[in-house]
Amino acid sequence: MIHMSLSFNKPSQKMLTSFLEGFQHLIFPNLCLQCEHELTRFEQYVCTICWSKLQRTYFERYEDPSEMDKLFWGRITISNTFSMYYFEKEKPIQDILHALKYQHKAPMGIYFGEIMGKAICSSRKYDQIEALLPVPIHPQKEFFRGYNQSELLAEGISTKLKIPVLQGIVQKNANNGSQTRKNRFLRWDNARDQFSLGKGHLPFKHIAIVDDVVTTGSTLESLAQLLRKHYPELQISLLSFAIAK
Repeated sequence: MIHMSLSFNKPSQKMLTSFLEGFQHLIFPNLCLQCEHELTRFEQYVCTICWSKLQRTYFERYEDPSEMDKLFWGRITISNTFSMYYFEKEKPIQDILHALKYQHKAPMGIYFGEIMGKAICSSRKYDQIEALLPVPIHPQKEFFRGYNQSELLAEGISTKLKIPVLQGIVQKNANNGSQTRKNRFLRWDNARDQFSLGKGHLPFKHIAIVDDVVTTGSTLESLAQLLRKHYPELQISLLSFAIAK
């Protein structure tokens, strides 16, 4: 009896993998979240042209107070702040954040967090941060969305900073809906008492709260005040993917 076996050498395996990837790409093409043009194999989620349209803040390079620092002056003491991009309506950043929240693209959140982490690591002023605390969302909202986008960003940042992402420290009490159409007073009124401490303990001296986009800062202020009430000596920094311009 003659036994026959099929084996692939490395070049053949590579050719097969390339063929399968090409076939999958033909059936399910990867499109840019903003312009919907097909992405190259070297691009992820957003094409190079649309990436170039995003306006970087470069807060990590600032020696003087940034716009994000000034946003919290007279409200609560913050150690350091960081935001990757400026947020403007009708710009690519709006489509990116909408996709992150509502189009079930969990891996994209981690990917963007890694990009944030690289920028944060380039500055020594964030070196004292010991842990990351993602802004919690209501369990009902997380169930329907499938994830908390701030937690995904924190996970991506964590891979670069090599620090833990905290779980169970705070929880969201009420599902207050979107804050997008509310003015500053209504946002603050909506943010008051919306968080409470969970069962976890906070054994760190300096943490960073992570959020996807900062507008008036009311949510971050409310969360920071809750933490300071129970941990008066805690140093708090704020990290976000975007900040309203």
